[in-house]
Amino acid sequence: MSLTAAATMATLERTGPRRITDLAALEGVTQPSMTALVGTLERSGFVERRRAATDQRVVLVSLTPAGAGYLRAVRRSGAEGFARLIDKLPPDDLGAVARAAPALAAMVDRHDRDRELAP
Repeated sequence: MSLTAAATMATLERTGPRRITDLAALEGVTQPSMTALVGTLERSGFVERRRAATDQRVVLVSLTPAGAGYLRAVRRSGAEGFARLIDKLPPDDLGAVARAAPALAAMVDRHDRDRELAP
């Protein structure tokens, strides 16, 4: 799965259903590219398109339970691999990673907030 596909699914998980145009802007791709990506994710069963309850002309893309499960599995696998690598670090390097963790977490939070505020 591409990074853009995974990021799009994570955006849907975090923010809820979105229009394709909104997803394209958030992920920094063109609307036709996002339409193609959503089609691929939809055929995989990871997302679905639905009409908005408030306006039947609007189509929203939402994450399916299978898509949420896929994200959980990918995250779990990544975390387990990262933990194995950290376990191999010498104590000085482990301390450096621990000291850097708050700054890295703040950076990720700031990035997520900026993405949520994007048009």
